[in-house]
Amino acid sequence: MVTQALSFDLAASSFLNHLQIERGLAANSIAAYRRDLEKFGLFLNGKDLREVTPELITAFESSLREAKLSVATVNRADSTLRSFFKHLQQEHGYADPTLEIAASKSARRLPKALTIAQILSMIEAAHKASEPITLRDQAMLELLYSSGARVSELIGINMNDLSKVQSDDGEITTLKLRGKGSKERIVPLGSFATKAIDDYCVRIRPDLLAKNPKNNAALFLNSRGGRISRQSAWQMVLDAAAAAGITEHVSPHVFRHSYATHLLDGGADIRVVQELLGHASVTTTQIYTLITIDKVRESYSMAHPRAK
Repeated sequence: MVTQALSFDLAASSFLNHLQIERGLAANSIAAYRRDLEKFGLFLNGKDLREVTPELITAFESSLREAKLSVATVNRADSTLRSFFKHLQQEHGYADPTLEIAASKSARRLPKALTIAQILSMIEAAHKASEPITLRDQAMLELLYSSGARVSELIGINMNDLSKVQSDDGEITTLKLRGKGSKERIVPLGSFATKAIDDYCVRIRPDLLAKNPKNNAALFLNSRGGRISRQSAWQMVLDAAAAAGITEHVSPHVFRHSYATHLLDGGADIRVVQELLGHASVTTTQIYTLITIDKVRESYSMAHPRAK
């Protein structure tokens, strides 16, 4: 039984604090939950949470579809409300109206990967001789492709996250990444990424750091000497794609998809790729095997005389 009625704002704050403190979700994940709750709060328009019914939630999701929002966005809002009302039930004794709503199922979308040639053309196009700071952009692209880092992980990299390690094959560079839920993982960097980072750190970073010495921890700095932002990293990728003449959809996350796909295409073990990507479950990683299977099927269909 509910002991005390909560305003929507207090209920939302309680839930978001739970996500941050008890579940340790990343800031970007919490921001997505907050956006979904804000949409729902506007839809409620002051209605008491105790009056929320399955029909009202269904009407809310219908309003999102009518607003031409994507299936993924609607499904995410559905997931947010399920978690929200489950929290209210457990912590504040509210009835959970989502229990009476069947979970919607959306078609699984395969991650979009660029070809190796497209990746290399973007890395090459990122550096402009007339703009020395673009050595930083080239280093960021090399790192994205060499590590499979998310954009939030990329901008959070510090200088001391890079290390040199001796292996049977000689010295290699490793990188510590902080993923979702503050989980850390160590990934190796290839020679091209290592050289690009070294070039940036020697030729560009000292001048940027001189503008704002207090940011000496951050690896990638903006033109004012501050830690580079998520928006700037996105724009850098879009600019490189435009310079390389790539017209299809490109984002920092496409580099992560490409990293995983090219590793599996090259014969990497799926469990190793799981560790490199920082996936909690190999099931998440297995979606990339569907891409390689599609390629095999296409090649078979084109090459085998009895395939069709």
